[in-house]
Amino acid sequence: MYKKVVLTIIVLAAVVTALVTIKLDQFQAMGEAAQNMVIPPETVTAMTIAPQNWEQVIRATGTISAVQGVTIGAEVGGRVSEIAFQSGQMVEKGAVLVRLDTSSEEAQLDSDQAAAKLASTELARERKLAKRNLASEDAVDRAEAKVKQTEAQIGVTRALIAKKTIRAPFDGRLGLRLVDPGQILREGDAIVTLQTLDPVHVDFSVPQQQLLNLQPGMRVRAMADVMPEKAFEGHITAINPEVDRVTRNVRVRALVDNPDEHLRAGMFATVEVILPDRQPVLPIASSAVLYAPFGDSVFVIDTRGNEETGEQERILRQQFVRLGRAKGDFVDVIEGLKEGDQVVTSGAFKLRSDMRVIIDNTLAPNAELDPAPGDS
Repeated sequence: MYKKVVLTIIVLAAVVTALVTIKLDQFQAMGEAAQNMVIPPETVTAMTIAPQNWEQVIRATGTISAVQGVTIGAEVGGRVSEIAFQSGQMVEKGAVLVRLDTSSEEAQLDSDQAAAKLASTELARERKLAKRNLASEDAVDRAEAKVKQTEAQIGVTRALIAKKTIRAPFDGRLGLRLVDPGQILREGDAIVTLQTLDPVHVDFSVPQQQLLNLQPGMRVRAMADVMPEKAFEGHITAINPEVDRVTRNVRVRALVDNPDEHLRAGMFATVEVILPDRQPVLPIASSAVLYAPFGDSVFVIDTRGNEETGEQERILRQQFVRLGRAKGDFVDVIEGLKEGDQVVTSGAFKLRSDMRVIIDNTLAPNAELDPAPGDS
């Protein structure tokens, strides 16, 4: 029995020793392979930095207002006998909008005309009598005054009738109708709004520090939420000579073309005043920047020779940069890069310094200065 136990222990020890030896040989082989293994290069997209000249703009928020806009009201009271327009209609200057009842005024006009005819007849009679020395000069003067008085009364009545025909004071688009046929209007009651919508005014404010950069006639672009992809062109027409004492801003007015009347009075707008001088910049794609609290950085691609193979390789170098103004998909680099540098434009978060890379721009994102993303 004792011999069997000893023999079993010896066999087990031999098996364990063989297994350990095999595993140690495998681990040694894996270590040698790891030491000799070369990490394959990472595929990235890249761009070469080239200087550009960007237009300089002053950005502000503004409000659209009509060049001409009024609320048309009744100049005199009366009953609405006819409404000659539709809500939202385009009208020309002088177009009839509303007629008030003028039956009383027309009857008064007939009476005034009859009185004027009688006064003219009496004047002619007095003049004949005066030639025959049968009427005094005073009687002729009174007759002439009576004629003038009746003619003036005719003018007053006709003016009252004209005021009861309400017309458009200028070309424009009408708003919503505020009266109905048969309604009794008092003096000053609103009938409809009328506004000229092409062109329109854009009123906005800029800080007083920008006042010296502004001049009447400078180009302006206005954008509104109603058509975010379209910029409405115009120019500055007036600059307020007074600076607001509370905000220290100066109010500016621009005239903007609005041929399709997409811009309406009271609408919010984003305004860009285009300055005449262009700014030299060194732009890179915004996607190339690694933003961090301790500093923004990019990965620059350097070319160096491999000591073992003698081939040229592209090696990454992390470079901290100072950024300036952003425009579209680009951002200006103020400090840290120079013209001709190559920077990685996508996937920078997975990279590190001294990593080998291969450039493949077939799937590079399309960076634009004026991007217009589709509505998804």
